[in-house]
Amino acid sequence: MNAKVATVLDLPFPSPGGSVELFLDLYTGDRPLIPARAFMLSPASPSPQLPAGLGLLPVVGKCLEGPAFHRYVAALQRSLAEAIDPDHIGVLHLQHLTFGGTPALIRALREHPRIALVHGTDLLFAEAHRHQHKVLTESVRLADAIVVPTPAMADRLLRIAPTTDRAKIAHIPWGIPDRLLAHPPHKSPRPPGSPFLLLYAGRLTPEKGAENLLLALAAVQGVELSIAGPQDQFHTLSRAVRQSGVKIRYLGWLRRPQLWRTFTDHDLLVMPSTTLEAMGLVALEAQACGLPVLYQPVPGLAETLAVSGTATDFTRPAAVARDVDRLRTTPGLLAALRQAGRSNAVRYPLSATAKALTELGHRIS
Repeated sequence: MNAKVATVLDLPFPSPGGSVELFLDLYTGDRPLIPARAFMLSPASPSPQLPAGLGLLPVVGKCLEGPAFHRYVAALQRSLAEAIDPDHIGVLHLQHLTFGGTPALIRALREHPRIALVHGTDLLFAEAHRHQHKVLTESVRLADAIVVPTPAMADRLLRIAPTTDRAKIAHIPWGIPDRLLAHPPHKSPRPPGSPFLLLYAGRLTPEKGAENLLLALAAVQGVELSIAGPQDQFHTLSRAVRQSGVKIRYLGWLRRPQLWRTFTDHDLLVMPSTTLEAMGLVALEAQACGLPVLYQPVPGLAETLAVSGTATDFTRPAAVARDVDRLRTTPGLLAALRQAGRSNAVRYPLSATAKALTELGHRIS
């Protein structure tokens, strides 16, 4: 088969989120793990330097339903058809089962085998938007293989689209960069008597549970919370931040390896997601850096972390206060979680993800 994959993530570059980081890790750079013609959308304002191998599509008008959605998909299709030589492509990697990128790429390259990669936002939007549910159903039908990072994602997909051919579903965990696993940053020394530092890192959209986190931490004494997230999303939390009374330090949206160094400055990563996580890559990266994780055991995250992290209920402030207090006062507990976390993180090298996706492409071609 031909060497290259064609793939598109119809988000502007650079956009925040684990799906974007995974996309860039797999398909871009001077020596990509998966050789590809990889595309994102052109940003509204001048972008920072592009990673090697990433193309930008000058398409606007992203939306979710109605005639405007069909016009958006048609514009994406035309842009992709102009940018890609089909003779140089072996397989399509469909990012998401919803949104516009998947139907546009299928229509631009109709004869190529297709692997659909399921992300958490696909399923959430398919549940919330009738038209996106139709897009998901059609994408599932047209895909030759459907990759889920956790069994929980397969379960959720089958609940949303029960006619999905189960034989198409392949379980391939997402991974984190091998270079991080091989050379994690050293933990920063902390002076005696320092406050117990918690870190939230990621998008601040409602399903990520930031408001639950702030309400819960209002009942916890002697902690400080750092938030690393998109600025516009942080601003929407300003009222909840004021009402909580929690001492908060806003760090901005951090790119790697800045985020990895930030992990070493904190005592605990908090993940209060309310609905599901496809994989929870930020938790694995934190564990690789020696940062223990306190998490809401939602589908996906519960499988990824299990006992390597500490599960709690962020909707119950008393439970969070109890668990945080136990973590910071029980001798040896944080050290044991650091070791368990590192052992868990090394199970998920990104190179293994790339190898499994490549082998799946060969099987369906």
